[in-house]
Amino acid sequence: MTAAVSLVLLGMTVPGAAAPAALHAADAEGVGSWITTADRSQLLTPQPATAFRSGPAGAADTIAVDPGQTYQTITGFGASFTDSSAWLIWNSPHRDAIMTKLFDPKRGIGLSAVRQPVGASDFSRSAYTYDDVPKGQTDPDLTRFSIAHDEPYVLPLLRRAREINPQTTFLASPWSAPAWMKTSGELIGGSLKREHHQVYANYFVKFLQAYRDAGVPVSLVTPQNEPEFSPGNYPGMLMSAQDQADFIGGALGPAISRAGLDTRILAFDHNWDRPGYPLDVLRDSTAARYTAGSAFHCYAGEPGVQTNVHNAFPGKEVHFTECSGIKTGDEARTFADTLSWQTRNLIIGATRNWAKSVVLWNLALDQNGGPTMNCTTCTGVTTVRSDGTVTYNAEYYVLGHISKFVKPGAVRIGSNTFGQGNVENVAFRNPDGSTVLVAHNSGSGTRTFDVTSAGRRFSTSLSAGAVATFTWPAGDPPPPGGGESAVDRSGWRVSASSTPADACCTADTAAKAIDGTSSTRWSTGFAQQPGQWFQIDLGAPRKLTKIVLENGSSTGDHPRGYAVHASADPSSWGDAITTGQGSDPTTTIQLPAITARYLRITQTGDAGNWWSISELNLYAPAT
Repeated sequence: MTAAVSLVLLGMTVPGAAAPAALHAADAEGVGSWITTADRSQLLTPQPATAFRSGPAGAADTIAVDPGQTYQTITGFGASFTDSSAWLIWNSPHRDAIMTKLFDPKRGIGLSAVRQPVGASDFSRSAYTYDDVPKGQTDPDLTRFSIAHDEPYVLPLLRRAREINPQTTFLASPWSAPAWMKTSGELIGGSLKREHHQVYANYFVKFLQAYRDAGVPVSLVTPQNEPEFSPGNYPGMLMSAQDQADFIGGALGPAISRAGLDTRILAFDHNWDRPGYPLDVLRDSTAARYTAGSAFHCYAGEPGVQTNVHNAFPGKEVHFTECSGIKTGDEARTFADTLSWQTRNLIIGATRNWAKSVVLWNLALDQNGGPTMNCTTCTGVTTVRSDGTVTYNAEYYVLGHISKFVKPGAVRIGSNTFGQGNVENVAFRNPDGSTVLVAHNSGSGTRTFDVTSAGRRFSTSLSAGAVATFTWPAGDPPPPGGGESAVDRSGWRVSASSTPADACCTADTAAKAIDGTSSTRWSTGFAQQPGQWFQIDLGAPRKLTKIVLENGSSTGDHPRGYAVHASADPSSWGDAITTGQGSDPTTTIQLPAITARYLRITQTGDAGNWWSISELNLYAPAT
């Protein structure tokens, strides 16, 4: 985190621990809604179902949700188990309740992304890395490397988060390399010595392997937290854009690939006001080969620069990885200010500007904003006090309005928005086809508006500063006993005609298409051509209605043509049951009435792009 937080980034302490709202289902023709108000009278509170109506919109302000416009695939939403946060939660007598409220999709808010510091950050009880040696000594062979610091309380909580929500994605970022690798010889200040690029890359690999072996697979990593800021009172390290490009392309990327790890690298990991940095890294052809995208923080600039970076490199991902709340000068305003600022800039602003994930900062701090080496006015998602009490802050409800409803693998879809001072919004389509709309009234008075979708509409209103989440099921209301649901992917076996031989992408195996994480993928490894195939064994015959292929951030990697075969015997396929052309980023293949155990999707088109699948889902008639 940047030392001088000059924005109104506001956090909050809520008196009393409000329980997260239990999901209630609107009827098949209705819209479910949940509201949090600026005065805290409603906290993610479910509302009576609203009926869809036919006919034109009646309100002057109308949000038109357009599922035909699709954007990025969502990885997840969450915050960070800093050393301080983990320590507080682990030692709380309410540990289990806190973890449930944070990560359980039904009994809590279903957080699905965690950014983990690699070693100490400014919110740690001490300064450390995973290979500290006495001053004047070095350890180029990393014989003293150890994650023992994390074993008592950090790793158990990370494993527990994954147990509660198996769709949790882990990201990781270091604040400093070990002191002996740096020009300063200290954890504070300095930069990485060029002669230690390979050693530091090996350090990353050891960390990723150790965390994997401890039950915490890390999907995404950044080379350096806030590389253009050198704090004077906690670990940090400068790393120029050129140094980062050289480190990724010459050491880190090849080391991760040689180790057979599927962890992907994000560049930058710093504020919106410096988009030139990630652009410089991505323009480096060697670094770009190993760089999946870029990561941003909120402490300066505006979220719109994420779109500038996306437009320059549309095949690369965008993630939002850090924002801390801050107590307002008038602490009575902290909840309302935090709720508004973070919802409009992060939940709406970051995602409308291509962010696949939104991750806040500390999951927990104490009543003094610590333990900390730096910011004493920062706030966390929760406050865990020394007297044992726990409160859930504005950040909890900010995240809850999206993490509880928008699932990993969801796709952002089109919707118009009215800008600051009015009703702002963002919309998503979940893997099960349901729609989620998050709306925030950033104006000073109550706003009435309509929402339209698929020729239907509903009317509603929001008080000043309020946040609402609206959900409705897929398509038109199904007849009694109708509809469809996603098929459970546990037990599936998948295979493919090829996987990449290129060192950058050897982890793109068939299994990655069904691993529940849109940040990984299967890919052919070479240009699309007829005859390439992807095959699924369901383990037993199933009635099926459609196939949904997501290629996520791999822009242009949809199949230019496809033929689908179904069979009860993989040695005999017969004629194709359907054919067509794919679309970007989602290909939906409607199937005729079939029952099959085996499906094979065969490429029939040609393109210079690889064929990639980040997530594959099958649907069956609802029972």
